[in-house]
Amino acid sequence: MHNFTFSNPTKIVFGDGQIATIGREIDNQHHVLLMYGGGSIKKNGVYQQVIDSLKEHKITEFSGVEPNPSIETLSKAITLAKQENIDYILAVGGGSVIDGAKLVAAGVKYEGDAWDILAKGAKVRSALPLSCILTLPATGTESNGNSVITKRSTQEKLPFSSPLVYPRVAVLDPSVTFSLPERQVANGVVDAFVHTMEQYLTYDVNAPVQDRFAEGLLSTLIEEGPKALSDPSNYDVRANIMWAATMALNGLIGVGVPQDWATHAIGHEITALHGLDHAQTLAIVLPSLMQHKRDKKAAKLVQYGRRVWGIESASDEEVIDQAITKTAAFFEQMGVPTKLSGYGIAADAIDGLVAQMEKHKLHAIGEHKDINPEVARKILEDAA
Repeated sequence: MHNFTFSNPTKIVFGDGQIATIGREIDNQHHVLLMYGGGSIKKNGVYQQVIDSLKEHKITEFSGVEPNPSIETLSKAITLAKQENIDYILAVGGGSVIDGAKLVAAGVKYEGDAWDILAKGAKVRSALPLSCILTLPATGTESNGNSVITKRSTQEKLPFSSPLVYPRVAVLDPSVTFSLPERQVANGVVDAFVHTMEQYLTYDVNAPVQDRFAEGLLSTLIEEGPKALSDPSNYDVRANIMWAATMALNGLIGVGVPQDWATHAIGHEITALHGLDHAQTLAIVLPSLMQHKRDKKAAKLVQYGRRVWGIESASDEEVIDQAITKTAAFFEQMGVPTKLSGYGIAADAIDGLVAQMEKHKLHAIGEHKDINPEVARKILEDAA
C-alpha cells in the first residue's frame, strides 16, 4: 500500500426529513447565495423546505445552473455574489449544481478570470464556505473537493480540485430522489459504479481494505440499481444507492492505491463535443478500455470477476471475458447504452474526440500513463 494522508472535513447529515436541519448548520449571520438548477426543487418540495429552514438567514437566489455547468453561467453567479457581498454558498441539486457552486466559491475570491482555475491550473488560495443539499446521487461531489466545468464557447470540459471547496455540510435525504426521472437514476448508478472502478481496477498494491470496500460498493450498486428502476419509491433502495455514490468518491477507497481516471478523461471529451450525460460517456468508454487494457489489469480483472460477479470454474481469461461482458450488460440493464451508436454518434466523430485530447495534452493518462490520444482512438473505435 502506498503512503497517504486522508482527511474528509464534510459533515454528512443523512436521512428522511434532514433538509430541515440546514438552518441550524449555517450561522444566521451569513448572507447565503442559494444556488440551484432548472427549478425541479420547487416542484418536489425541496425548495420550500430549504426556505423554511433558512427563515432567519439573508438569502440571495441564483437559479439556472445547467447540467454540465458552464463558466458562462457561473461567471454571472460570481458577479452576483461579489455585488451582494455573499459570504456563504448553499447548493441545492445534483452534481452539476454542487460542482458549479465550488467554482463560484473559489471564483469570488480569485483575482482574475475564474476559468484560469481550470484552463491554466491557477491555484485556489481562498474560497467562500459552502454546503449542499443533494437531490441526485451520482458524482460524490457532495463530500469531496473536485469539480468539472464546461466552457460552451470552446466546447471544453475541464476539472479542478482544491481542499478549500469541500462542502462544510452535505444533507442527503434519499426520499427526495423518488421523483427523479429513470434516466437520472440510471445515470447516478453508472456514475458511482465507474467512480469506484477508476480507483479499484488498476493493479494490486496489497491494499485489501480498499479492495473490499470497493467491491462492496460495486456489489451494492449491482444489486440495488435495478431495484431503483423497478421499485422507485423504495426508501431503503434509494438510501443504499445514495450512500454508495457518496462513498464511491469521498476519498476513502482511493487512498494508498493507484488510480486510473482515463475513462473520465475520454468521456469528458464526448460530453463537451456531443452533449451526452456524463454517465453515458462512462458507460461507452469503460468496457472498451477494460478490453484494451486487459493484460495490464489482468490480476484485478480476475479478482473483480470472481469477487464481484461470482464467476467460478473458469480460466483467468474466461473470467476476464465474462467480467467485461457482465459490466457492459449491467449498464445496458440500467438503460444506459455502451456504444457511441446507441446515442446516434457515428464513427467519424472519433477524429474530433482525438483532436480534443491532443488539444488538452492528454498524452499519458491511466494508472500506467500509457494511454495517449491514439490509444484512445482504438478504445473509441471498439466502442463505436
